Amino acid sequence: MDLGVTLPTSGPHAGPDAIVRVAREAEALGYASVWTYERLLCPLGDVPQPGGPPRPLPEHYRTTYEPLETLAYVAAQTRTVRLGTSVLTALFHVPVTLARRLATLDRFSGGRVVAGLGQGWIRQEFTAAGVPPRRRGRGFEEFVAALRAAWAPDPVSFEGDFYRIPPSAVNPKPCRPGGVPVLVGGFAPAAVERAGRIGDGFNPMLVSPEALASSIGRFRAAAAAAGRDPGSLTVAVRANTPMTAETWDERRPFLGGSPEQIAEDLPRAAGMGVDEVLFTNPLQPPIDEQLRLLERLSVRAARVAQPAARAATTP
Repeated sequence: MDLGVTLPTSGPHAGPDAIVRVAREAEALGYASVWTYERLLCPLGDVPQPGGPPRPLPEHYRTTYEPLETLAYVAAQTRTVRLGTSVLTALFHVPVTLARRLATLDRFSGGRVVAGLGQGWIRQEFTAAGVPPRRRGRGFEEFVAALRAAWAPDPVSFEGDFYRIPPSAVNPKPCRPGGVPVLVGGFAPAAVERAGRIGDGFNPMLVSPEALASSIGRFRAAAAAAGRDPGSLTVAVRANTPMTAETWDERRPFLGGSPEQIAEDLPRAAGMGVDEVLFTNPLQPPIDEQLRLLERLSVRAARVAQPAARAATTP
């Protein structure tokens, strides 16, 4: 299983030096990927929440670095680590523009980009972007189709209800045939099924192991129903769970707690069909502490993986 790290692009430790330091250290420690996310603005007052009552956004969202500009900076400072977004809010962008930005980053980084896309959920952000929330669903599917059309061989053209691309040359193209891999995020059953139909993978947020297993099952069933091979699609779960130096008691969340406890959860996640876990520590400790925890996790995860690898190859 691959492990990824969300870069410190928001909160009290956010900044160019911290972002590059974490990216370089993660690459040196063997992490497969580093990730950013998009926050258009931090509304004042309560924000409607999916599956819960309205409440203010956490204070750390008051400053959030732009994701693609950040990854371009990180691309120049690293060599092998994948560069992902978890997630970009697709409907706040223009498909052909986002296609060119992602392709440009992919070219500069040597084909290391993974595009996690979501529909968005904060009403105030839709207002600021001038996009009606009702465009979610069908509009999102059309956005992804237009994005991929722009990565196809020239001449490019697309005709939809929401997006149109006149016959044109659109370049640069991404390094890989077919374009940058698109992971689709989502919570609701319809969004999970949409990921199975149109995504190169699924990017859920961890709520509980039971909910995660259910979502992955729904995702793979939707892919199979659409005539796709579920085994060819990636599941990269975003774990917004605390990572602490101390061991937790029985109230520990799945994929949370000390690095050693988290590593012990990884085989269970793999058994659910998770290919990669992206760690985002909501406690936001100082950068030195974050890196010590990430090092402990990488060491322990490697030890946990060794018996599993031997068992998988034993006749």
